[in-house]
Amino acid sequence: MADLRHRVQENVDGDFFVDSSCIDCDHCRQIAPETFGDHDSQAIVHSQPTTPQSLHRALMALVACPTGSIGTRKKHNLKAATADFPQRLADAVYYCGFASRRSYGAVSYLIVRPEGNVLVDSPRFSAQLAKRLEEMGGVQWMFFTHQDDVADHEQFHTRFGCQRVMHSADTNHRLHAIERKVDGNEAVALDNDLTAIPVPGHTRGHMCLLYRDTFLFTGDHLAWDEDAGALYAFRNYCWYSWPEQIRSMEKLLGFDFVWVLPGHGRRYQAASREAMRDKLLTCIESMKKFAH
Repeated sequence: MADLRHRVQENVDGDFFVDSSCIDCDHCRQIAPETFGDHDSQAIVHSQPTTPQSLHRALMALVACPTGSIGTRKKHNLKAATADFPQRLADAVYYCGFASRRSYGAVSYLIVRPEGNVLVDSPRFSAQLAKRLEEMGGVQWMFFTHQDDVADHEQFHTRFGCQRVMHSADTNHRLHAIERKVDGNEAVALDNDLTAIPVPGHTRGHMCLLYRDTFLFTGDHLAWDEDAGALYAFRNYCWYSWPEQIRSMEKLLGFDFVWVLPGHGRRYQAASREAMRDKLLTCIESMKKFAH
């Protein structure tokens, strides 16, 4: 829970506040930008909620926060805010909320499919979230983009008996029980509408998941920079190989998609597959400028 004694000074006065435990994961600013802003790599409350809708969104941000850094002076009922997760983004793709400190606040997504639902990376385990997932058809697969964002996967596996998918190069002693391991660098069809694409770079075994040639779940490989209006890769957080990550980015030119759905950073929907390809080419050229 947020501690009023450690309230960040830049918060505006009022009910909602952010304390100094914030890790700047950006969930609150994406969920409720009318309430939350940023100051010096720290989320802050820049405007107190003034309508029922803005209050609801601010409470959703509180629920999603991985570090419990958002607090209120008044007591609020969180039932409605909690029930709004997972939240639909487009078609059958949902944002799970309930980010985990263990994955540094990485985003988890849910794909709802007649053939079986897919969790992409692990959210924080919550009985309320698990109940909602059950109501939406349960979880057949858990797809991990890489080893950093597995969070509470064991609890979800125990609850749903789902099959977990990860690249073998990212498994370790903590992840030895993963049911399906992908090997090599070639794309693998997991189902008729799901393709695992190995993209080594951020980690040796990083993968993207392509759903229906439309949605690309990118983990820590690729995200959107709203200020620059461009796709980008995390050069300062490339733990394995930047040259490999450039080659992995070039590999994505062979696939069609219009959505980029990252674990960290902003989501992006291009106007068309061709427009997405142009953005990707620009990203690759930018990466090559920092090849060494």
